[in-house]
Amino acid sequence: MKDSSCRSRKIVLAITGASGSIYAKKLLEKLKQLKNPPEEIAVILSDTAKEIWLAETGGKFIADYPAKEYSNRSFHAPFASGSSSYDTMIICPASMGTTGRIANGTSDDLTARTADVMLKERRRLIIVPREAPFNLIHIENMKSLTLAGAIICPASPSFYSNPQTIDDLVLTVVDRIIDLAGFENNSYRWMENG
Repeated sequence: MKDSSCRSRKIVLAITGASGSIYAKKLLEKLKQLKNPPEEIAVILSDTAKEIWLAETGGKFIADYPAKEYSNRSFHAPFASGSSSYDTMIICPASMGTTGRIANGTSDDLTARTADVMLKERRRLIIVPREAPFNLIHIENMKSLTLAGAIICPASPSFYSNPQTIDDLVLTVVDRIIDLAGFENNSYRWMENG
């Protein structure tokens, strides 16, 4: 179900130390291009995410409107409290370390605290793990998060739209994330496109 008031929505995007910065980069680009983009996108990067972003994209992360970067080491952010009006958090890519800390209630940084807030307030929490293969601890942590109300959306591209480039392939995951976040999105849909 799409949220009819997408224009006034405020969301959080956390980028962790897993490989897959391209997913976060394309997600930010696509969110800004939507017919009804979010009013605000708060971005949190872990220290390792900054290093991986540089290695995988060739440049430093720079937040531009409507995105605003917040320090992962500080809780001085509105979405660290349940009283905030941020309604969705996307963790993309999600490392297994971050996933495990959230699953076990360890709110030791802004990413984990914000995820805790989303769960306790029954708001959308979309976790996009970028790991293969999963061990039993990973699976148990994702099970706990699913039972707590999170959506686990592995960064598993689809091929039925016949993607021609790496960007096309990445967008199959990004479009799925945007759908799960409740935004109106014009994308390829199995057996619906002519």
